[in-house]
Amino acid sequence: MNSFCKLASVFLCCTLPCSCDLIDYHPYDVRIDGETGINEKNIALIESQCQGKDTLRFAFMSDSQRWYDETQDFVNDVNRRDDIDFVIHGGDLSDFGVTDEFLWQRNILNGLKMPYVVLIGNHDCLGTGEETFRTVFGDPNFAFIAGGVKFVCLNTNAIEYDYSRPIPDFNFIEDEMNTRTDEFDRTVVAMHIRPYCGEFNNNVARVFQRYINLYPSLQFCLAAHEHRLAEMDLFEDGVMYYLSDCMKHRNYYIFTLTPDGYEREVVYF
Repeated sequence: MNSFCKLASVFLCCTLPCSCDLIDYHPYDVRIDGETGINEKNIALIESQCQGKDTLRFAFMSDSQRWYDETQDFVNDVNRRDDIDFVIHGGDLSDFGVTDEFLWQRNILNGLKMPYVVLIGNHDCLGTGEETFRTVFGDPNFAFIAGGVKFVCLNTNAIEYDYSRPIPDFNFIEDEMNTRTDEFDRTVVAMHIRPYCGEFNNNVARVFQRYINLYPSLQFCLAAHEHRLAEMDLFEDGVMYYLSDCMKHRNYYIFTLTPDGYEREVVYF
């Protein structure tokens, strides 16, 4: 028996160091393998590649949670085109805020031939999701300028914070109004949850609309979350809100901005 115990001890000592890869950490343990800080890096690419362009064309998709095959098909479909400057993902990469969900989606989206940015969705705020999002993608509020158009991307998932934090963040919105003002003359505002949807802080819905209308030449707003295509003039002020569908339904928007305005189309794949 003593000999057996010694042999077992030697076996365990030899094999344990090799078994680290077999350890499955807690699903909300924020251990990030691979690329991080994606939005910041891709924003630099977008701004560089679109500088001086008078026509922009970008794809808008969203809610890829749990639909991994469909998201891969979206990537393949967009990659077949040679006229897309960048992609905006409207949020909800994850279903439960689990770390691996973000990493699996990141790995699929990294197959895009063009740069992309990702907004934070309400499901992405569950558990340790916001911490993972910040590490992998970046700040939930961010902005960039492409071809003279400022894209203001906002965290509007108020319900996930029990309204205890300033969401939407009016300080951020106002700061972006006064930042790099000589570089843009048109604006697009993107968010996951639109005003008057239940999860938006609807106490400030009209204040929000007044604020974003202070941006130069607000072209339109982008939203997602509802797993349906929709186009609506929410405040009857001429500012259209375009809602992206979920990946389950296998479609996405393409917007083309020119000095004379914009066009949009829905692509099915």
